[in-house]
Amino acid sequence: MEFSLPARGEGESGFIKFAEMLGSIDKQIGFKLSARGWCYQLEGFGLITKAQFNRIENILNKCRAKGYLAIDFTAEEEARQFSGIEIPQELTPAEYLKEYLRAPLRCEEWYTPDWWDGEEYYIQMVVEKIDLKTLFSPVCSQYHIPIATSKGWSSMLQRAEYAKRFQEAEDKGLGCVLLYCGDHDPDGLRISDFLYTNLKDLEGIRWSDGTPGYNPDGLVISRFGLDYAFIEANGLTWIDNLITGSKKDLASPSHPNHLLPYVQDYIKTYGTRKCEANALVVRPAEAEGLVRDAVESHLGITALDRFEDKHGEILERFAGIREEAGIVKAVKESIALLDNVD
Repeated sequence: MEFSLPARGEGESGFIKFAEMLGSIDKQIGFKLSARGWCYQLEGFGLITKAQFNRIENILNKCRAKGYLAIDFTAEEEARQFSGIEIPQELTPAEYLKEYLRAPLRCEEWYTPDWWDGEEYYIQMVVEKIDLKTLFSPVCSQYHIPIATSKGWSSMLQRAEYAKRFQEAEDKGLGCVLLYCGDHDPDGLRISDFLYTNLKDLEGIRWSDGTPGYNPDGLVISRFGLDYAFIEANGLTWIDNLITGSKKDLASPSHPNHLLPYVQDYIKTYGTRKCEANALVVRPAEAEGLVRDAVESHLGITALDRFEDKHGEILERFAGIREEAGIVKAVKESIALLDNVD
């Protein structure tokens, strides 16, 4: 693949060529990457080195700002997105009413059964980066597992919300499991170790409706990656520093945490290097296997069959109700009444 970075001081043609190259690669990937994820993708193709990551992010963002790439070319954190956006209907009121009248013929598409009824465990997942959420979401959707991005130490409200769902599951007699996947660095490993403490800190909260906080003593917390064996087996990229999100270097003696046991133990074991979770974007098949194995280690390999059986039962029940109540005929007659309405 022909590839070159825009030279410093070069005109717009260099950025246009770069954008065209990314556009052609994007068609092969099939899902959106963050700016950092694109760095790993290009490095995986042997087109750049890890020393060029920051420059690639800057060039990519300039291409978005100039219109050479779509502004939504990269994945963004949900927290930055607007809510409350209203889109006017293109249907007339009569057409809109017809669509609603047809709803009873297919409303099972929107019906959500209790997928966890009869199960042994209830699972939720937290990941470190948006690229992991993109990679893992298809598998999580199959198993009806909520998944969220939790960059660094997660917010109090996010923890309280998924803790509340765990409490509701425990009240139904389910064992609860929190799956976590994040960076392989001193703080990344520490975050997974301290997830229990983070939840325990919120045990004394209360919700506005009076619901009390959650006691995580019975919660199973399972970190399923990234780990050293997986990184080495799949040739993921090691970054030769321990610079944190705050731009401070844990490997530097001047860092206040440098001499803490968790940092020193990490350096002795792995050296002054780290592997970011985004590195998984170049191994989508292996990433899928990683998350599927983590889920099935708790739900078992027949979980999808059980969920499909529940879905089939719902379809049969809706079909039986419609037949018994004569809904199909009633809906067709109601729609016919609207055919003469302007």
